[in-house]
This record gives sequence, structure tokens and C-alpha cells, in this order.
Amino acid sequence: MIRYLLSNDLPRSRLLSTLLIALVITLALAPLLFPGAKALAVAAKILVFVLLVASYDLLLGYTGIVSFAHTMFFGIGAYSVAIACSRLGPSWMSIGIGLVGSVAASLALALLIGLFSLRVRAIFFAMLTLAVASAFQTLASQLSEWTGGEDGLSFRTPEVLSAAAHWRDTPLQGLGFTVQADGRLLAYWGLFAIVCVAFLLLLRIVNSPFGRVLQAIRENPFRAEAIGYQTVIYRTLSVVISALFATLAGALMAMWLRYNGPDTSLSFELMLDVLLVVVIGGMGTMYGAWIGSTLFLLAQNYLQALMQSLVKPLADGVATVGGTGPVADVLRWAVGLLGPDRWLLWLGVLFVLSVYHFPEGVVGRMRRF
Repeated sequence: MIRYLLSNDLPRSRLLSTLLIALVITLALAPLLFPGAKALAVAAKILVFVLLVASYDLLLGYTGIVSFAHTMFFGIGAYSVAIACSRLGPSWMSIGIGLVGSVAASLALALLIGLFSLRVRAIFFAMLTLAVASAFQTLASQLSEWTGGEDGLSFRTPEVLSAAAHWRDTPLQGLGFTVQADGRLLAYWGLFAIVCVAFLLLLRIVNSPFGRVLQAIRENPFRAEAIGYQTVIYRTLSVVISALFATLAGALMAMWLRYNGPDTSLSFELMLDVLLVVVIGGMGTMYGAWIGSTLFLLAQNYLQALMQSLVKPLADGVATVGGTGPVADVLRWAVGLLGPDRWLLWLGVLFVLSVYHFPEGVVGRMRRF
């Protein structure tokens, strides 16, 4: 049964299988294991990133296409749901209209990008997608009447997904914690289920005959063309499929946050984050989306707090030695170097080291072991 669900693409590593099982169970039980708004928000963002990164892995890892317009489709999904809910009201029909509109827009744009741009060489295609994404971000910022401009759009979702909706009177008991069974909990578990189903569908796609052709195109497009495959058609389909999954991820993110703005879903920094997570997790593995997204977002959200806890005893040590002398100078230098304000520096160092020591990604190295 498990082999069928995973499309015969097993992790092929006992350690990787253990980590994936532990990670999926932890994310499923995150509201019970880690109560609190921040922990639940981080877990939800990890799930959205899993879907977004996996969809980009289909494009980059399995087809060999470098695109900088992937977050544009992510933003289309987010903006469509946000505009529909803000204009038509918080209802399931509004969400449905937003999803249908986003799928139609993403499908049309992906087809245009695929058909008109994939005939050029890789670097020129990457530049074209960057130009299209930049133009779309500018357009979203300028159409303030519809998109809210730089401030973005805040909207409401159906009442059943709000924190005020209690679908069970008795609180749920966790490991020493009590969690209120409200709409946010229901929204989180709905998000978890949708991401898992979408991920299994992506696994099925990359392990189908269509996925094998994509991998053949990645390895040698001229040979794939020589044996009869229309590489432009397959590449275009790859762009379209990955765009649709990215659109779904954007819609899920907007519904969870009940807000969307250009910095949330269209920023170039987000595109770089996705590219970095794909490389860290392992290109062409799909499972790397789970490992890479978790490592990246945990570091992004908790590294600063960890550095703060490390700096505090060092600062106390400076006060203990009297603030003068070589020991105090060393401690003061360490406090400045490990200060919470420098967490981005250390985040960059950590990822450079991870890419250097794991050139095949975390999943690729585990599979080799």
C-alpha cells in the first residue's frame, strides 16, 4: 500500500525514511506538540513551502529548467483568492471562484512562457522569466484598487476556519498541553491533508512515463529529440504542471494568512529561498522538499532566538570579569559576532556549508549512504 502511494519511489535510505516519517508525524501533530500561534504559523508555512518547492523541483530537478517566474504563479494563486474573498465576501464560493480564476490565469501564462520562451537557450529563458516576474510584481503593486498596492489585501475566510469557530467543546489534550479545537486547527489539518495529497500526485507524475521523458530531456535534450520526443511540448507541459501546483500553494498560503501582499508572495527573495531549499534538500528527489523546507524555515524563524540565548551568558561573563582585560575583550568580541542582529550572516554561513558538504543535497547524500 505504501509503495503504491509513493509510486514505487521509496526513500531508499533507512535514515531518510525515519526522518521523513518523524517529520510528517510531527507536522500532523504540530498543534498538539507545539502549542502557540508562532509554532503553528511556522508549521503551516513549512507545509506550503513543501508544495511550492516540490513543484519547482519538477521544473528544475526533473526537467532541468531554471525559471525565476515560479513565485509569479504562487502570487497569482494568493492574489486571486485574496481579491475574490475581499470583493465577494468570506464564502466557499468566493474561494472557489478565486481558485478557478487563478488556475485559468496561471495556465494561460504558463503556456505563453513555455511556447514562446523554451525554444531559446537556458540562460536566456531564465532571464526572460525574470523579466516577466518583475513586470508582474510591478503590475501587482500599481493596481492598488484591486491588489491593495504595497499594503496588500487583508480579507476574511469562511467562519468555520476562524479562531472563533469552536467545532468541539472539549479541548484536545497534547503532551501536557491543552489545545482548543477551533477553526484555525481545522484549517491547519485541512492544509496538511491538501499538501500531502498534492505531493503524492507530484510523485506519481515524476514516476510516470511522462516523468521519465522529462528526466531524459534533462540529461540530454538532443538525444530525446532524436528518438522522437517533442521536447518543446514536454517542457511546456512541465512548466504548466509546476505552475498549477505553485498556484495551489499560493492560494493555501493566502487562506492561512488571510492576507496577501507583494512581499508575501511575489518578492525575488522568496524565489531565491525556493531555489536554495531545492538545492539543499536535493534536486530531482521530491523528498528534499520536506527536509529542505523544514531546515530552512526553522533556521529562519528560530536562529535569532537561539543566538540570543547563546549571547546572554557571554554578556554576563563580560560583566563578571569587570569589563576590562583580554578576557573581557574576547568575550565582547564574541558577543558582537554572535549578536542576534547578525543572524542573517550566520544563516548564510550555515547554508554555504550545507551546500559545500552536501553537493547532492541532504536527500542525495542520505541515499548514497
